[in-house]
Amino acid sequence: MKLCFSLIFFSKIFVAANGPQGILYPQQSESRELFSLDGVWTFAISPKFDQDIGFKNQWYRKELKKVSKYVIPMPVPSSYNDITQNATIRDYVGWVWYERTFFVPARWRGEQRVFLRFGSANYETVVWINGVKVTNHSGGYLPFVAEVTKQLSYGSENKVTVALNNTLTPLTIPQGRIVFPNNTDRYPPGYFIQEYNFDFTNYAGIHRPVYLYTTPRSYIDDVTVTTETSEDNYFGTIRYSILCQGCSKDAMLYTDLLDEDGANVASNFGPKNKISFKRPKLWWPNLMHERPGYLYTLKIHLKDGDVEDFYRLKIGVRSLSWNSSGIFINHQKVYFQGFGKHEDFLIKGRGVDYSLIVKDFNLINWLGANSFRTSHYPYAEEIMDFADKNGIMVIDEIPGVGLDHFGADLLKNHLEAMKELIHRDKNRPSVVMWSIGNEPQSQKPEAAPYYSQVVNFTKLLDPTRPVTLVLSRGYFEDKAAPFLDVICFNRYYSWYSDTGHLELIQQQLLNEARNWHNKFRKPVMMTEYGAGSIAGFHSDPPVVWTEDYQTALMKEYFKGFDILRKEGFFIGEMIWNFADFGTPQGSTRVFGNHKGIFARDRSPKPAAHLLKQRYESIVTALK
Repeated sequence: MKLCFSLIFFSKIFVAANGPQGILYPQQSESRELFSLDGVWTFAISPKFDQDIGFKNQWYRKELKKVSKYVIPMPVPSSYNDITQNATIRDYVGWVWYERTFFVPARWRGEQRVFLRFGSANYETVVWINGVKVTNHSGGYLPFVAEVTKQLSYGSENKVTVALNNTLTPLTIPQGRIVFPNNTDRYPPGYFIQEYNFDFTNYAGIHRPVYLYTTPRSYIDDVTVTTETSEDNYFGTIRYSILCQGCSKDAMLYTDLLDEDGANVASNFGPKNKISFKRPKLWWPNLMHERPGYLYTLKIHLKDGDVEDFYRLKIGVRSLSWNSSGIFINHQKVYFQGFGKHEDFLIKGRGVDYSLIVKDFNLINWLGANSFRTSHYPYAEEIMDFADKNGIMVIDEIPGVGLDHFGADLLKNHLEAMKELIHRDKNRPSVVMWSIGNEPQSQKPEAAPYYSQVVNFTKLLDPTRPVTLVLSRGYFEDKAAPFLDVICFNRYYSWYSDTGHLELIQQQLLNEARNWHNKFRKPVMMTEYGAGSIAGFHSDPPVVWTEDYQTALMKEYFKGFDILRKEGFFIGEMIWNFADFGTPQGSTRVFGNHKGIFARDRSPKPAAHLLKQRYESIVTALK
């Protein structure tokens, strides 16, 4: 039975101001074509002591092989760091150049608009088509798009050139700094070092897919969707707002809600409206329902005279709410059981790898997990798609890791990163919380007005989700916690503090979690705990760095978590980390960070089997 309640209708199409506003993922449809530019590109680095040579000599107007002596092939998407046998490229800081050629069909000329979209590139990016600059973007991890209709040659070969710079400064998100040692006995003139305050490799490159795609001259530019359910979950409501680009005042929009079998459930029309229907199939987190992650398709049809455009958006129908003691999905309290992760793998670094995505979600489901945090940056849209489909709750985090020296310029970049993240992920049912950063120097007085503004800005853009900041300072000194909806804290009892003293974990965990809640009256969860272990290292009694110590430590945390869960305010546990990952070279890191429950190649440690038992026992206890 088709049900439709048309309570809100605006007769005029919402038209995007000042050009394209949306960042919808490219797709083929009745009205759109899609062409991947992934593959092997041409790559070159700039001379270390002449970083601007490519701009001065206009490399974008020429072939790289004719202007640089050191041109090599480079896969896209991928980090460039681990592709070669060259340590200079692995550790390179500064401007690098990418280039490739491609043909554009002659049929695209005329009635079509053509766009070039990058899923992400770290960190500062400038893009040219056939020698003409079409866009630039600051900040890694998030997509950017440019219309290139007028720059292309149709029915012939074209060239795209990308200049990319991975340098981090005190004003970038995340922060870093360039240090010029002044000891000429130890360092040559002009020598510099990139320093940054985070414990993962600062991978660089074109990390996510690159697409060329078409739209009609009038097209669907952006879609915003929110959902809710009645208290008994008998009614579901989808509210939507659609932004159109290039549309006339007479353009019309039609929407159909399709179930997973393609059957029409409900329909409506107009750019801003809602669809309400009975007995919705709800989006549930993994293990809270026999069918988690159910997704409908919102089919959008634009008709503007003789021009038509179609776009299909996957959506999950669910309610989300929170109070001082919990987060609720479909009016049921949720308990987070998951981990922090990284986009990290051998050779490709942070580059999108579909085989790895599928493998990781198979492991997530095998473990019985229901959540992860995108530590410490937004993950690829391809990963987020799998979270939506599998019912995996996501704490969606921007790369504001270890921030310090809070000021107006940093704040501006921080807010822009939040804006871009929310714009990208606002429609995802899996995203149940925004994280505005990780382990800042939030004990400083200036952190209070800084994070107050970030939280308020985030809530202005999206009031439908709680906002958190992952904290590492003590509850007695933290200045950001009062502004948050959920207290997330990281702590490594018996690892970084009181190393080896497993007997102290329960007392320290219980006291600190209770103190956070008693002071701020917010839900509390632990977003990092754990210990490093080298696969194959064993000792009885256990000692640090052995697999035995890692599992013994976990068992002590589990005892504390069980007590806290029964007290009502403690809402989750996320171990650090899902898998071992790469880090900068250092005397405290032996070929990376080894806190993973899986090795970097995804082979399970004993900790993985223990965590599987743990998560299965939680599900049993909560039934």
